[in-house]
Amino acid sequence: MYAIVDIKDKQFKVRENETAYVPFHSELNKGDEVVFDRVLLVSDGAGDVTLGTPTIDGAAVHATVVDQVKGDKVIVFKKKRRKRYRVKRGHRQQYTQIRIDALTN
Repeated sequence: MYAIVDIKDKQFKVRENETAYVPFHSELNKGDEVVFDRVLLVSDGAGDVTLGTPTIDGAAVHATVVDQVKGDKVIVFKKKRRKRYRVKRGHRQQYTQIRIDALTN
């Protein structure tokens, strides 16, 4: 059984007992439970698919926050040739790691 859920305007395919890295939620702490109710699609293992218009009423994804983590470093390098202009900056995107506990329909 899996579901397609909309979390902060990004879509994720989730299954029970799996972890996912979703956009950063600053208001959540480690161990908090969260419910995502914008479920777009639910499929059971037998191939039966329920599609929402745009969401499925009554469907929800229950998850637990595992940790707040940072992604890999992305290097931003700017250069203008023959002008002695070079700028090197780095950036690490923040994510919230969640574990999917249950999919309710």
